[in-house]
Amino acid sequence: MSNAPTNVSEHDAIAKAVQHYIDGAKSGSGDDMKPAFHKDATIFGYAGADLFGGPIQLLFDWNDESGPATGLQARIARIDVADTVATVRLELDDWTGNRFTDLFTLLKVDGEWKIMNKVFHLHA
Repeated sequence: MSNAPTNVSEHDAIAKAVQHYIDGAKSGSGDDMKPAFHKDATIFGYAGADLFGGPIQLLFDWNDESGPATGLQARIARIDVADTVATVRLELDDWTGNRFTDLFTLLKVDGEWKIMNKVFHLHA
């Protein structure tokens, strides 16, 4: 097992994948988000008392319905990488008036980082 630090380019590639997601939120277009996600990705979290979960298409549809989040502020709080897997914590403020904490798991698929799962917390 190697204790060598992760290559900076891997962090940059992961951040680039997450940026597609952020750009899609700002534009209000699920299609703009799609490059960030694997086709079989999932989403889970609570919207109030209700569990919101299933295929990632649910996120794309919600984003299309919610419209552009022109005031969105996003910050990658943490990236952890272990060879072909990674986790990202993303803080989002003013996504159409809401604040979210997103946790992503990513997998390097065919040389590209793809979000496999999004779990979110909607702040009160």
